[in-house]
Amino acid sequence: MSNGTKSGLQALLTPEESVVVLIDHQPFQFANLHSHEPTMIVNNAVALARTAKLFDVPTVLTTVLEERGGYLIKGLQDVFPEQKPIDRTFINTWEDERVVDAVKATGRKKLIIAGLWTEICVAMPAIQAAGEGFEVFVVTDASGGASKEAHDMAVLRMVQAGVVPITWTAVASEWQRDWAREKTIAAMTDVLLAHGGATGVAFAWETQLLATARTGNDA
Repeated sequence: MSNGTKSGLQALLTPEESVVVLIDHQPFQFANLHSHEPTMIVNNAVALARTAKLFDVPTVLTTVLEERGGYLIKGLQDVFPEQKPIDRTFINTWEDERVVDAVKATGRKKLIIAGLWTEICVAMPAIQAAGEGFEVFVVTDASGGASKEAHDMAVLRMVQAGVVPITWTAVASEWQRDWAREKTIAAMTDVLLAHGGATGVAFAWETQLLATARTGNDA
């Protein structure tokens, strides 16, 4: 099981300690995705990728049997246009030495995983990596399964192995941590406006109100 801290400030994510692995967001996997609305998974996976890039968090892209399963979805590949996904035959991503070597080369121990399907290509590497001493976090709303039950049971199984379930906005918030960190706030706002759903709409409204108040004060 993962030997990471499960409570206290050290349990939260920081960009400097994190590494992301995005697994098999490909057409074939989306074709049998029934645990979530597929467009939501696309939105959240792209949001997670954009946020990782914003905070300079190393991100490993993977596909399985690309010639049959299809290329990585365009929205995700567009975030890292220079990166060729590691194409595997292993169902369990963590059995592919190229993926493991890429993660270990970062020297980081907080491993953040999202992918399709939760019950197979996410659960297998998450459970194995947790057993090898990584602090593993699975972004459940950027992952999905063949059914709601399959997704939910996979999350329960991973929790029993010490894996931490989390959502993409929680990851982003822990990385940002302080709204006074001006270096990333503008770009983080852009991600929220594009991918944050009701949160993004509310944030845009708040920005509008602040701008109106400022204009009124200036007058």
